[in-house]
Amino acid sequence: MSKQDRAAHIMAAWSRERPDLDPSSIAIVTRIWHLAHTFGIERRQLLSRQGIDPALMDLLGTLRRSGAPYALTTRQLAEYDGVTPAAISQRLTRAERQGWVSREPGEDRSVLVRLTESGRRIVDDTAGAIFAHEDRLLAVLDESERDALAGLLHTLCLAHTGDVPVDHVGSGGPGAEA
Repeated sequence: MSKQDRAAHIMAAWSRERPDLDPSSIAIVTRIWHLAHTFGIERRQLLSRQGIDPALMDLLGTLRRSGAPYALTTRQLAEYDGVTPAAISQRLTRAERQGWVSREPGEDRSVLVRLTESGRRIVDDTAGAIFAHEDRLLAVLDESERDALAGLLHTLCLAHTGDVPVDHVGSGGPGAEA
């Protein structure tokens, strides 16, 4: 690397001050942390311009990715999004006010949440904006570099978080997804 970033300065300082320690993890962990912070800010700003917040995008995205007829129970939404039923209820109330979802009685006293046409349009438009913007953020990497990085990050995620939903990066929670 020809240019030094903040992580390189931190590693050099630790090596100078504590030569008995191996600060090499900083090259990965601190850079991931810095990128997560930066990408989280970018995502929140983009969502704000689209008129939606990360929690509602997560809700609408989950419904949209479920496939036609774009309907899940509140229990399924809570499970897929990795949040409590109370959090789903709050999100649903906000999404309902916008006309993005509707609730109807389901089987066995469950509540079925259905994505409305308006909700489908906002989530499709927002997902398109997110993917285009994040493609520009990653433009410094060629396709093989992106593939290699994606594979390595996949390995780290499975080893440390497993196959479970995580909170949005930048939302105040520990982790994120589109």
